[in-house]
Amino acid sequence: MTEQAVQATEDGATTGPVVPTQPTEPTEPVAAPAPRRTIILVDGENIDATLGNSLLNRRPTPEERPRWERVTAYAEKLWDQPVTGLFFLNASHGTLPSAFVQALLALGYRPVPLSGRSDQKVVDLGIQRTLQALVGHDADVLLVSHDGDFVEDLRPLVSDAGRRVALLALREYASSGFTALGVPIHDLEEDVRAFNVPLPRVRIISLEDFDPEVFLR
Repeated sequence: MTEQAVQATEDGATTGPVVPTQPTEPTEPVAAPAPRRTIILVDGENIDATLGNSLLNRRPTPEERPRWERVTAYAEKLWDQPVTGLFFLNASHGTLPSAFVQALLALGYRPVPLSGRSDQKVVDLGIQRTLQALVGHDADVLLVSHDGDFVEDLRPLVSDAGRRVALLALREYASSGFTALGVPIHDLEEDVRAFNVPLPRVRIISLEDFDPEVFLR
């Protein structure tokens, strides 16, 4: 018999030489893909201006401004995934509202303080550039604004069948361009419940949604 081992079958026949099993190299664990997330882009200037100039005709009080932690909480539940909140600020005067920035950080937002020339709408430009950059990112998008200047920058994101895009706003003040583009609108007061006090809004109410108790308070 040769030095090579032979393997016998059940009937005594041989099947040929046994090939020694080579040890396998340990494989590196495959990292799990990062979970899909929602990017929230907050146009704080526009929200404040809409409340003050269009609705209240005065500067909003703290109670009449959105509770921003409710926005992120709503966003997390909306599509059941983690969120990243970007809050854009105009810092062209060279100063930051330190207390507000610290509050945003405590709520999990990333403040984006931008500066530029006096003729530049730095917050709008910053949000537009971010929307353009998001085309190359696998993420869903929630825009918090009423400003129709963002419609064209949202168009490529809306056209992406694998991406969800929506607007958070006071519905009656949102640019009609968002509706024409087919962007769903989630009302900051009615859906998100972002305010501590009722806002003095006058708008058309569907009879199915009419609650007389609201007018009897």
